[in-house]
Amino acid sequence: MTLALYRIDDRLIHGQVVVGWGQPLNCSFIVLVDDEVSSSDWEQDLYRMGVSPQIEVIFASVEQAAAQFSDWEADARVGILLVGDVETAVALAARVPQVKRFNVGGVHHRAGRTERLRFVYLTDEEASKLRELAARGVEVTAQDVPTARAVPIGEFT
Repeated sequence: MTLALYRIDDRLIHGQVVVGWGQPLNCSFIVLVDDEVSSSDWEQDLYRMGVSPQIEVIFASVEQAAAQFSDWEADARVGILLVGDVETAVALAARVPQVKRFNVGGVHHRAGRTERLRFVYLTDEEASKLRELAARGVEVTAQDVPTARAVPIGEFT
């Protein structure tokens, strides 16, 4: 198959990703792209605890992900690629032109962010970066669960 979902979710691996998306997609592996988590055995152990043993979890920095991306795309299994923030999504897409879509699935309230959808809070800078990503040909939509409508970027930025 390939990477079936490219998701921006600040919670990274959690029930909505594993059960809500992973089960319907019949996901066999999850790639978590995060520079800090990729170098922290302790955090990796925490995230692995949220995933059944049948699902492989791969941790990578942005640079490692750029180097290994074609292997994941060529994998016969179905996978999910997760990043925790807009900045990481932009950095990955800049290094890997094959990234053609991102699902904004959960960017939660923090200081400086305003509600764009009930599950998406963005700063003006984050919204601008998502629009720039879309202008470069990356399809950007927001969708919390697979049964919900995919909201086009123009409706939430």
